[in-house]
Amino acid sequence: ALRVSQDPGEAQVTVGGGVSLGCHVLVNESWDLLRLEWVKDVGHGVLCAARLHPATPVPPAPCTPRLRLAWHPPRATLSLQQAQGDDAGRYLCRVTLEI
Repeated sequence: ALRVSQDPGEAQVTVGGGVSLGCHVLVNESWDLLRLEWVKDVGHGVLCAARLHPATPVPPAPCTPRLRLAWHPPRATLSLQQAQGDDAGRYLCRVTLEI
């Protein structure tokens, strides 16, 4: 089974500020590859995506000029720097176990 939880549940950020969103991934069986995607609101598409291995940390990598994704198993972190007004919305961590 695959369980995914996010934190914080809600965050307020001022324009120009930054925030980090966490995605905790628990898999009850051994796995080789996960696809992790961060999406914003419904219909806005994927903001950031990566293919992850179970025990291999990924240093913060740019997804866009202001977004960074890091993987420190079992937690992925999406960091947003220099928030702008159009960054407001709901962010979802979507995880797929690849076979």
